[in-house]
Amino acid sequence: MIVKTEGIVLKSFDFRETSRIATFLTRDFGKVKGVLKGIRKDPRKFHSSIDNFSLNEIVYYQYRNSDIHLISHCDMKDFYTGLRQDLERMTAASYATELIDNLMPVEEQNIEIYDLMKSFLKSLQTTPDVSKLVQTFQIKILSLSGFKPHLETCVSCSNMVSQSPRFSLRLGGLLCGGCQDSVGEATPISLGAVASILHIQKNNWDAALRLGMQPFIKNELKYVLNHFLVFHLERHLRSTRFLT
Repeated sequence: MIVKTEGIVLKSFDFRETSRIATFLTRDFGKVKGVLKGIRKDPRKFHSSIDNFSLNEIVYYQYRNSDIHLISHCDMKDFYTGLRQDLERMTAASYATELIDNLMPVEEQNIEIYDLMKSFLKSLQTTPDVSKLVQTFQIKILSLSGFKPHLETCVSCSNMVSQSPRFSLRLGGLLCGGCQDSVGEATPISLGAVASILHIQKNNWDAALRLGMQPFIKNELKYVLNHFLVFHLERHLRSTRFLT
């Protein structure tokens, strides 16, 4: 079957002597992997260089018995030039593509995550505070991919947490004072950081970006979110260590 869709390049690598294999996050079919035959021998064959985190319109033959499809057309729609002039923004974009590649199952449509990635790349070209943008993206994608942390009540006993909360990586949520000793290791987190996460979870992308954050809250979120993702992914992402 021949299909046409829009996709963001998550990664690509050389295949044999003349071709490349690319993984796309597509709007209609989720994460899709395909081979572009002859692109290295004749780059003019395709109207895209399939650079990472570029937006493309692709046409491909969807094979039933293989997870690598044959891409016949790939036309560049947006190169996101504005983020490619700065190393920090490039690193943030690389982190987002690596995170999505690890979180998303193959060929499972999720339009909300696709739209989130497009919004992130667009904002990344102009937003001054890159670290805040990355944290907002982390919170949003955790919610959309089924790893949403439990923050409204204690994850162990369901009581309200009104003071001195801690966050359990293993249980994925807040612990009240009465449950902290019985559950085991947990990370202190301020009520301000909890409120920031809840605000970002419940509001759209633009409203979430308007939230002001004190430096100490950003530092807390960086620690909690990065460790929470590592715990559930069971691996460190290569690009994480380059984020400030």
